[in-house]
Amino acid sequence: MAIPILVLFPVIFISVLKERWYPLFFAIARFWSAFILYGMGFWPSITREEPMIKGKSYMLVANHTSMTDIMMMLIIAKNPFVFVGKAELAKIPLFGFFYKRTNILVDRSNARSRKAVFDRASARLKSGVSICIFPEGGVTEDENVLLDSFKDGAFRLAIEHQIAVMPVTLFDNKKRFPFDFFKGSPGRMRAHTHQAIETVGMTVLGDKARFRESVRTTILTALENDLK
Repeated sequence: MAIPILVLFPVIFISVLKERWYPLFFAIARFWSAFILYGMGFWPSITREEPMIKGKSYMLVANHTSMTDIMMMLIIAKNPFVFVGKAELAKIPLFGFFYKRTNILVDRSNARSRKAVFDRASARLKSGVSICIFPEGGVTEDENVLLDSFKDGAFRLAIEHQIAVMPVTLFDNKKRFPFDFFKGSPGRMRAHTHQAIETVGMTVLGDKARFRESVRTTILTALENDLK
């Protein structure tokens, strides 16, 4: 993780000084992600139901099982996006410095922090940047849970800003690099991007819950079919 950051430090540092330079940082982050995944012996394999339209904002949502989910999402999406993620990640040496300057951090135990997330995410969406959220809100400790329940945040934001939601299923990240230190192995990491779902005409009060569950069903069905 540290090698490409140290080598490219001057360029990375400059790229985070101004928000309008974020596309440069995003391009470097994609290179960083590929360096880490391939360097650890993982081979990303991505299938797509449709390509992402250049210049269009999306709400990217995916299942969350591994630290490598971050790297995979950066490789999957060519459109610049920011993560909405845990504030604790900002404590990681070196990585955390850039993470907190370029992404939207949330302390889920703090109501004020959760409110601030919506304000910052709204501002980034208005600037044309996409958002990526893992709607499970974290990685469940119960290994028997294939896909945890989804929280509302991603779907509320998508409906309020009338942007398309693109579900992404990550099949192998948990098997390849789980949070259990003594498990994992090199190999292929498969991902599938589903067809984007438009939110034009939806309302938060009338459609949010139904929409949230329909997206969860899309990802859950893909995971269940893969197990078969």
